[in-house]
Amino acid sequence: MLLLVENKPDAKSLFAGLPTLGDNKPKNYMQFVGRILLVVMFLTLLRLDYSFFHLFINFFGTALMILVAVGYKTKLSAFTLVCLLSSLNVLSNPFWMIESDKPLHDFLKYDFFQTLSVIGGLLFIVALGPGGVSLDAHKKGL
Repeated sequence: MLLLVENKPDAKSLFAGLPTLGDNKPKNYMQFVGRILLVVMFLTLLRLDYSFFHLFINFFGTALMILVAVGYKTKLSAFTLVCLLSSLNVLSNPFWMIESDKPLHDFLKYDFFQTLSVIGGLLFIVALGPGGVSLDAHKKGL
């Protein structure tokens, strides 16, 4: 969704040069939907383990994803999540250390690339920003 938004050309206005109230471009709503879908993808990464470390990571990651979803400090929150998920992904899913004929290799590889897809979506948000339907854009008056 985020890639589609980036490649979508802006529509030409019939009244060139005239300001408009309420900039309700479909691109802004598509970016919002892309952020929400990224949150859904992130929810699949949560572990239901009750150790202090996993509870902390789940809480911290969920708080950052909520900030990304509503569009508040979006680039900083997404970049922090990229750093956190990248390090956790390498540490917790080392499929390259397991022999390829073992079932654990396939499970770790699946988890690794699933997390990598969330990281890729977050990198799109870091590069593109939150879009027009966000608290960051509302604060700027866009």
